[in-house]
Amino acid sequence: MKIQNRTYVAIEYTLSLDSKEVVDRTEPGQSFGFVFGGSQVITGLEKGLEGMEKGQKAKLTVEPEEGYGQPRTELYCEIPRQNFPSNMDIEPNMIFESDGPNGPVRFRVKELKEDVVMADLNHPLAGERLHFEVNIVEVREASAEELAAAEAQSSCAPESCACCSTTCD
Repeated sequence: MKIQNRTYVAIEYTLSLDSKEVVDRTEPGQSFGFVFGGSQVITGLEKGLEGMEKGQKAKLTVEPEEGYGQPRTELYCEIPRQNFPSNMDIEPNMIFESDGPNGPVRFRVKELKEDVVMADLNHPLAGERLHFEVNIVEVREASAEELAAAEAQSSCAPESCACCSTTCD
């Protein structure tokens, strides 16, 4: 069976950046499964996998526009320093998690100013070219339960990051 809409796909993968840094991978013997066409993975990965079959391997490169997008300046915001513990040493690139209107939101410290912390709410891989090495482990018709779960998740596709349209307002 070929990978197409409404099929269940399981892959083993390694994800790296242009720098060759590995940023994600499946554990040996474990796979990542999803319903193809269900907005559960980034667009560029789906495009690269379409039509493949169980047992095939591929190296796929996904440009930022079909991955997590380019960084958006409207997702940079200033958070008053007083919102952080007074004894905390905050440094650029530190990662924090906070409660947002749609649940937890992760942000990276972009810059420190005297009274504010400049937060970057973009996805951590925004602006990055992504390199996938994939092995197709399984392709089959998706079950009714898997299709329903994919439908429930479809409103939170990677294109709608940062974490479900959180803004800095």
